[in-house]
Amino acid sequence: MKTAMEYKESLRELNPTVFLGGEKVPSVADEPRLEPGINAVGITYDFALAEQHKGVMTSKGHEDLGANRFLAINRTTQDLLDKLEAVRLTCKVAGCAQRYLTHDAFNALFEATWQIKEEKASENHARLIDYIAGAQKADLAVGIAMTDGKGDRSLRPSRQSQPDSYVHVVSRRSDGVVISGVKAIITGAPYMHELLVLPCRRMLADDKDFAIACAVPIDAKGLTIVTRPAGRPGQAAAKFSAKFAQSVAMAHFDNVFVPYDRVFIDGEFEAAHLMTTNYATHHRHSCIGARAGFGDLLIGAGAMMAQANGLDYEKTPHLREKMVDLIKITEGFYACGIAASTMGELDPAGNYRPDRIYSNIGKLLLASQIYDMHRLAHDVSGGLVVALPSPEEDHNPETAPMLNDLLRGNPEVSYEHRANVARFIEDLTASETGGWYSVISMHGGGSPEAMKLEVLRNYDVEARSELVQALFDRDALDMGRGLKADRQPGRCCPAGCGGDELVKTNARNIDDKNKIQSIETTPK
Repeated sequence: MKTAMEYKESLRELNPTVFLGGEKVPSVADEPRLEPGINAVGITYDFALAEQHKGVMTSKGHEDLGANRFLAINRTTQDLLDKLEAVRLTCKVAGCAQRYLTHDAFNALFEATWQIKEEKASENHARLIDYIAGAQKADLAVGIAMTDGKGDRSLRPSRQSQPDSYVHVVSRRSDGVVISGVKAIITGAPYMHELLVLPCRRMLADDKDFAIACAVPIDAKGLTIVTRPAGRPGQAAAKFSAKFAQSVAMAHFDNVFVPYDRVFIDGEFEAAHLMTTNYATHHRHSCIGARAGFGDLLIGAGAMMAQANGLDYEKTPHLREKMVDLIKITEGFYACGIAASTMGELDPAGNYRPDRIYSNIGKLLLASQIYDMHRLAHDVSGGLVVALPSPEEDHNPETAPMLNDLLRGNPEVSYEHRANVARFIEDLTASETGGWYSVISMHGGGSPEAMKLEVLRNYDVEARSELVQALFDRDALDMGRGLKADRQPGRCCPAGCGGDELVKTNARNIDDKNKIQSIETTPK
C-alpha cells in the first residue's frame, strides 16, 4: 500500500488533460489549487498504514493480501461497520476523504455483474474481480464518473436531441467499445488514477447503449476534464479548506476506446438498474459516516469557541441545549449507519450490503439537518464568526495590538486562538466551502426525494396495516370484526350509515357472504 507522498508522486506519472480556471493544468500534482484535494485523499493512504487505524482502514483483498478499506468487498457485517467508521475517521480529518466512493461502486458492480454472470454465463464478473485485484495491488485512487449531464430531464437517454448528454457506446469493435458523452459531477476527478464510468439511472431496452460500466485511465486519449479548485487554497481565512478539501469536475469522453477487459456492463440494462440502486444504498451509508465526521468538527469547534468567548457550555443553559442538539443530530443519523451495518443483507453475489431502509433514513436525516448543524454552530459561536477583520490585520502593526487587546473574550485564551477558531467555523459553515458542504450533503448520493421513494419502496407499510387489522379481527380494540368495509372511505362502521333498512340489508348481505364462504371452504 502507498503512502500519501507515494500517491502524490504517482500522479506525476500521468498526463491527463485537465482545465482549471480557464487554463490547462501542466501538472496536477504541482497545481496549488488542487493541493487540498490531494491532501485529503492522501489521508486515506497514510491512515491505512498507521498502526492504530489498520483495523478499520484495511481489509483482506485479493489472495488475502492487505488492501485499503476503500477498495475492499464487504464479506461480513463487520466489514460494513469498519467501512462506516473508516469514513468517519478520515472525514473528521479531511472533511471529505472522497475515496470511499470507490468502495461503494466496487460493491454495487460486484452484485450487478454476478447477476449478469448467472443469467448469461458471461465474463463480466470475472473481469471486475480482476480489475479490483489490480486496483488493490496498485493501491489506486479511482474516481466515480456516474452523474451524466442528463440534457432534457423529461426525456429518456435514447430520446435526447444531444446524445452526448449521457455517456454511451457509439461503436463496438472486436477488442472493445468506443464511448462518448459527458459526466457532470465527479468527485476528485483530476487527481485520480482512473475513472470508473457507471450509468446513473434506470435504463430501458431502448437505452441499452447508455447502460455502460467501464474503467478508463485518467489520461486516456479523448478524455478531457474541466474542474474547479479544491476548497479555498491560498486564502488565509480558510483555516480548514486551504489544507483539506475536494475538487468536483466534469469529464467529456470524446470517442474514448475501452478494451473489453475493462468493460463490466455493456447493454445489460436490467443489471445496470440493479447496480444504480445498490450503489445508492452503499453510498448513502458512506455519506452517513462522512457527515458524522463533519459533525465531529463542528462539535469540537463549537465547544472551543464557547470557551474562547468566556462561557462554560455545560453550565450555560442555552449553550448546553445547543451543544446537546448538535450531538443529538450527529449521533442520531450515525446510529442509522450502525443499524444499517449490523442489519446488512447478504447479496447472492456473496458480499454484504447495508440495510436499505436505515441507509436511506440516515442519509435523509443528514440531508436536511446539515442546515440545522450550521445554525447550531453559529448559535453557539456568536457573530464574530463572520465579523472578524481579515487575517492580514493580525500582522498589521497599526491594528494588531488593538485587536489582541480588545477582541479577547476569555482572559486565558489569546485573541489569535479565538480568531482561528472563529475562522475555522466560518470556513466550514459560512463561506463558499460551507455552502458547498450544504449542497453536497443535500444532493450527494441522490436527492432527498429519491431517498423517500426508496424508504417507501422497501418499508413494509402493508404489514403494519395488517397488524392493526388483526387487532380489529380479534376484538382487541373493541371495534368489531374489522371487516374490509372498515377501510372504505366515507363509512364510519362496517354496515355504513343509511338508515335502519340499509343497515338491515347490509347485515343480510354480510351474512349471505359468510354462508357462501363457509360452503366453498367445506371439504367435499
